[in-house]
This record gives sequence, structure tokens and C-alpha cells, in this order.
Amino acid sequence: MPQPDLTLTPAGPALAPRYRETPRALPRNPYLRLFSHPGTRAFTVGSLIARLPMGMFGVSAVIMIAAAYGSYALAGAVTATGLAVGSVTGPLIARLVDRYGQARIAVPATAYAVLGHLVLLLCVHERTPAWALFLTTAVTATTPNTGGMSRARWAHLFRKDPDALHTANAFEQAVDELCYMLGPVLAAVLCSALFPEAGTLTAAVLFLSGVLILSAQRSTEPPVAPRTAAGSPLRSPGMAPLLAVFLATGAIFGSMEVVTLAYVDGPVAGPVLALQAAGSCAAGLLYGHARRTARLRTCLAAMTVLMAMPLLGASTGSLLALAGGLLLAGMATAPTMVTGMGLIQRLVPAAQLNEGMALAVTALLAGIATGSATGGWAADHAPFAAFGFLIPVTAAALALTLCTATGVGGRRTQEGA
Repeated sequence: MPQPDLTLTPAGPALAPRYRETPRALPRNPYLRLFSHPGTRAFTVGSLIARLPMGMFGVSAVIMIAAAYGSYALAGAVTATGLAVGSVTGPLIARLVDRYGQARIAVPATAYAVLGHLVLLLCVHERTPAWALFLTTAVTATTPNTGGMSRARWAHLFRKDPDALHTANAFEQAVDELCYMLGPVLAAVLCSALFPEAGTLTAAVLFLSGVLILSAQRSTEPPVAPRTAAGSPLRSPGMAPLLAVFLATGAIFGSMEVVTLAYVDGPVAGPVLALQAAGSCAAGLLYGHARRTARLRTCLAAMTVLMAMPLLGASTGSLLALAGGLLLAGMATAPTMVTGMGLIQRLVPAAQLNEGMALAVTALLAGIATGSATGGWAADHAPFAAFGFLIPVTAAALALTLCTATGVGGRRTQEGA
């Protein structure tokens, strides 16, 4: 309620003609405080809708191509081509977003990528030669990093409130895990219940709609910073070793996915693997409540220990033990990624934030591809059933070693000094 101002008069205190608003009390829950800021709910909805298809496109393409051509090898090669080209174009598109603004770049880039997905759908439906599939999937590589754009908005809104920014980063990581957990399931259901192209079609509509909603929220869009002569974010001190850590971290995720699918080898493989994402989502939300963040090397040390849990579970031969191990292993993922992305925001100039986060995603994708290939080799040549689960543990130990040796997770970089 507004409180009236009182002024002294000869007859005593009297009401002044002006009223003073009592400051509104902010919610105690840190997540509710995030969304009490004007405009945050709207752009979060758009970002969520835009990111859900990121977990759908790959699975949908594999099912769609395999159903039409009868070859999972071809389906895997086509999707891998899209990822490879995207790892090159992603930072370039992010640089344009930094230079010209989110709305001006993201909308046409998304429209072009969606067009590529629809053309790929038509090529598969008409069973065109395989080279046309590879050529078309390269067109989809203009996909903007919607998660990075959402994080850039939080970084702009809470640039003077590190606690709120930490909570926002934790929330964003939880959203990522949720989308990559639900996306493949939704794609598989649509492709099997309706028709093989249904997953791609739905994902394209959701992606374009989400980016349009996100881009329409101009009040929370970071302003375009003036051009600088700083060059690539790779030149920022500490950035190169941090990307090396992200590369090794990606190998953890890629190898764990492949070796788990090879070990379980059945319809329950997907739900079992999803437990890792569920554990990460829960841990990310809890980590967002913490007032103090852990150092990156502390998170990686915890990840190295917890990644051994699936190995122990698989060694027992029990599927339930493996499922529990994956749930525990996932609990180290979100805190590590939240801390790593927070470091990106400290190391990279604000004018290059989207490009810096796109480089981190590129390093992760390269690591995922390397881990997938290594995990696949281990699954085929394993001397014992649980052998493949040594790969994620080794990758986590490598990430920890790189972080410790380079000092990228030390106090100076952690605090942004």
C-alpha cells in the first residue's frame, strides 16, 4: 500500500499532496525472484519452446531416414554431417547475433534452418539419392544457439547481481536437461504413432514459433555493443584451456550415451539413459539455490567420482544398479556446466558473449562426437560387459587434469578478477 508523506504545519502534521510507494518485497525463493523481473517469463517461454526441438531433430531424422532407406548407417551419417557443419557455422551466427542483435539475426537464420529441415523431409519422402540428404542437412546448420541467447539475456539483466545470475544459469541448465530428456521421447512417439516425418514436422513448427516468441521480447534483449578490435573470444585469457576442458567434458556425455545403449540394448535403454538427465536436472535446480558456487575443478572432481557409479552398477550385472548409477552420475553434470558457463560469462567481453558460448557448445559437440566414436569402439571390442563405462571415467579424469594443470578453475578465473 502507498504510504502518505507527512508535512509539519502550524496545526500539526498534515498530509502532503504526494504519495510515496513502499518498495515491493521480493520473493524469498531465488527462482521466483528471477521471474519477478518484467519480461523474464515471456522470453523464458519462447526459449523453452525453441529448445525442445533440439532434442527432437536428431532422433526424428534417424527414424525418418531409416524407415525410408532401411539404413541406420545412412541415417547416422546424415545427422553427423549436420552436427559437423553446425559446429563450424554456430560461432559465426553467434558473432552476427552479438554484432546486430538477436531479433535481427535469429529470425532469418531460424527460418532458413527450418526450410532446410522441411526440404530434407521432402527428400526423404521422395527417396532422393543419398547425396541430396547430405547436401540438404548442411542447410539446417544455420540454427542459432537459443540457449546462449537466453543466457545472454539473463547476463544483461543481472550483470550487477552475481547471485541472481548464478540462479539463472542453473535454471537454464535444468531447462537444457529437461528438453534433451523429453525431446527424444516426444519425437519417437510422434514418429511411431503418426508417420515417420511427424517428428521433424512438429519440431520445425515448435522451433520457428519459439524463436519468434523469444525475439519479440525486445525489452529484455541485450543491446548491441559497439564493435571492438578484441578479435575472437579465443584470445581472452583462459578461454582456450577452458574450451579444452569442455572438449573433454563432451567426451563424457558422448561415450556414456553410446556405452549405455550398447549395454542395455533394448526398449528400456532410452528410459534408463534418461535417468542421467533427470539427475542433472534435479541437481541443477538445487545448485541454483546455493549462495556460493563451487570451483570448476571441484565440480570436475565430483564428476570423476560419480561417473564411476555406472561402472560399478554395470559390473554387478544388475540393470537397477546401473540405473541408480546413472542417476547419481547425472547429479554432477549440471553443477559442472553451470560453473563452466559462468566462467565463459566472466572471461568473454559482453560484446562477444553469444560467440563465446557458441564456442563452448562447439567444443562440447566435438567432445560428444569423439566420445561417441570411442564408446562405440569400446562396445564392439570390450573384453567384458562393463568395459565401455571406463571411457566416461577416463574422460572426466582428463577434464579434471586439464582444469587443474591450466588453473582455469582457480580462484582468479572463478571470481572473474
